[in-house]
Amino acid sequence: MVNRYDLSKEFPLLTLRATNWKAAIDEILWIWQKKSNNIHDLNSKIWDSWADETGSIGKAYGYQLGVKYKFKHGEMDQVDNVLWQLKNAPASRRIMTNIYNFADLTEMGLEPCAYSMTFNVTGNKLNAILNQRSQDTLAANNWNVVQYSALLMMFAQVSGLEPGELVHVISDMHIYDRHVPIIKELIERETFPA
Repeated sequence: MVNRYDLSKEFPLLTLRATNWKAAIDEILWIWQKKSNNIHDLNSKIWDSWADETGSIGKAYGYQLGVKYKFKHGEMDQVDNVLWQLKNAPASRRIMTNIYNFADLTEMGLEPCAYSMTFNVTGNKLNAILNQRSQDTLAANNWNVVQYSALLMMFAQVSGLEPGELVHVISDMHIYDRHVPIIKELIERETFPA
């Protein structure tokens, strides 16, 4: 499944039902800004079932973004590398992140669902491709769209760019049987502009 969102026109928040967008953005900041793998740094309980007794989800999500690598322009983590490239080499075709580290999978409380992003600049607009291996559509689709739209907008703002398009590639988008009645109800609801 491939979904495209033009963030220069609207913020793609689902209007068919309430979305706790503050918690969604808190979670993306927990991963991308705090680069944390400890649920005690998060203001919700959604990760509790994947955490150990210390609150750690292992070498997953924020942990991977915080690992430092040696780049030609210096030693930094993946997030800082994206920011450096957006400011210093915006035409680069190497502005990307990947948190699906095969060497660490056995030490992750949950393998990453949304696992990589590629950023590119066209004119003065920042665009991104989000790759996701799996998604529980009812529970996570709008949540993920809100998170990564906000993330793209934040990266654009700090880089002096305008938000462009978010392309969301989902390899396995699924609905669980228990969610079918809720999905049927949502399909019948009147839609509103985002």
